[in-house]
Amino acid sequence: MSERDSLLPTLPPSSVEEPVPNEEAAPKEWRGFSEPGLLIRHLEELSLNALPALQTSYLDGWVIRFAGGYTKRANSVNPLYTSATSLDSKIKYCESMYAVRKQPTVYKMTSLSEPRELDKQLAQLGYREEPGASVQVVPLNHLEIPHQGRVTLSADANEQWLNAYFRLNNVQERYMPVMRHMIQHIAPQKCLAAVYIEGQIAAVGLGVLDRGFLGLFDIVTEPSMRQKGYGHQLMLYLLNWGKANGAGYAYLQVMMSNSPALYLYEKLGFHEVYQYWYRVKW
Repeated sequence: MSERDSLLPTLPPSSVEEPVPNEEAAPKEWRGFSEPGLLIRHLEELSLNALPALQTSYLDGWVIRFAGGYTKRANSVNPLYTSATSLDSKIKYCESMYAVRKQPTVYKMTSLSEPRELDKQLAQLGYREEPGASVQVVPLNHLEIPHQGRVTLSADANEQWLNAYFRLNNVQERYMPVMRHMIQHIAPQKCLAAVYIEGQIAAVGLGVLDRGFLGLFDIVTEPSMRQKGYGHQLMLYLLNWGKANGAGYAYLQVMMSNSPALYLYEKLGFHEVYQYWYRVKW
């Protein structure tokens, strides 16, 4: 496994009147996370809170999540913390937990996964590597003000928003009750955004505010409405909402194959902090 983590990103230049922190002061701007590893683990915890599984089990520093098979993130082992017991026995236990549910065993991996030899051992046991995402962060001290109108923000998901979310994210009908439950049971403060064009939702997005960080999830625009700036405006509304409610930073997860999203997020100032990947075995 090649090294996947980058150093903490530097703050991007800005024409906004607020001063850009100098290089020596920049680490302090990350709420005490002067080491990349500390920020990585913190973001992993935040992402767990932002997508609550239907069931969660804890095993000697590992967080094991189950959600009826909907998404790898919500149905995976998250080896976040130091382990003390036998690695072989833990792997077998996790495999038995997913086998009884007729699901593959999935590990969500970062370069900080514990123990450090876990990725190598899973590969030797036949776990294949599957793509995950780039986790990116931006400070919220330099924000463009969005255009007025078109975007609505809500703390609760109504049926119109949920139906648009399911449609734009291609959620299969059998998984709709699971995703509805997850969204309704997000514990931290959340914001559901929608772009309305002629009375119809053209784009949706979800923001989750937790411990000073705004997580952005499932920012999707109707295919026929793309390249019109709606996703950009929706993001700006969510970012400004987060800042107004106490967030100092925003983070998101984006697949490296999603070129349009990567371009949009780069324009907004997001920088990669690390990548995660999956190890999967039936």
